[in-house]
Amino acid sequence: MPSTHFMDFNNTLVSLIKPLAPYPGFVDTRLPGVQAMSWDHYVASSPQIYEPSLVILAQGSKLARLGPRTLEYGAGHYLVQALSVPFMCETFATVDEPLYGVSVAIDRIVLGELVQSMGLPPDAAVKAQTPESMTSAKLDVQMRESVERLLRCLHDPLDCQVMGRARVREVFYAALRGPQAGVLRALVEQQGHFARIAASLQHLHDHYDESLSVDELASCANMSASTFHEHFKRSTLLSPVQYLKRLRLLKAQQMLVGEGLGVAQVAHKVGYQSTSQFSREYKRYFERSPGEEGAQMRMPA
Repeated sequence: MPSTHFMDFNNTLVSLIKPLAPYPGFVDTRLPGVQAMSWDHYVASSPQIYEPSLVILAQGSKLARLGPRTLEYGAGHYLVQALSVPFMCETFATVDEPLYGVSVAIDRIVLGELVQSMGLPPDAAVKAQTPESMTSAKLDVQMRESVERLLRCLHDPLDCQVMGRARVREVFYAALRGPQAGVLRALVEQQGHFARIAASLQHLHDHYDESLSVDELASCANMSASTFHEHFKRSTLLSPVQYLKRLRLLKAQQMLVGEGLGVAQVAHKVGYQSTSQFSREYKRYFERSPGEEGAQMRMPA
């Protein structure tokens, strides 16, 4: 049975998130990189991709499937999404008990500054390891309090302007003292394999619509092609070619849903030379055609 203190804390977070989430999904707040989240219904398992972030849940739960791994996280837990990796996501929420949470984008510069300020010595194990790109942890007291202060700040424009960035730093600091500190340190250990893969993923996200070679991505990571391929697959559970294909398809879905563009136009914009190949691969990944996706979004409510 959860403790009364734990339930009171979650109720406090819910009451703070609710006004920041006037509609389902991710909603931007006054602070760049901080989004409120809510869903009032069950969402079946479907392909998703999150930017590197900490995702804190106050109510409801999610199930993430990444290759052979299944990760469940719910109220009173937070997800560390260290790398932007495609995964299958299932959301558990109802009208009576909606999901409420907050997402804080990971700023590698701020993380690096904090690690340096904390005086943490270079860690050979951190440098050598390739940790899981997606992990979860229970909110400890420090993390809970820092999240609550961040949420209270979001309700006051002046607080946001003056204290917002400090509140975000405080959340990162709490995470760096928590059970998943290792993966966050690995992300900013510049000579480490994990941080190098993160740099290559950033290049891939910036140029996903172009023709990219493994050699080019390996160069971004300052690795040989064979070493890069090994660590890329260990970090993302996908080969670079598989990752690029899934990223293009997820970007295409965003365009079909959010921008109402035609199938051929979207195929070209995400880097496909052949519309028919794009349609085949889209249907295989999402289990519906891109035409059905666009038509569904154009249907009147």
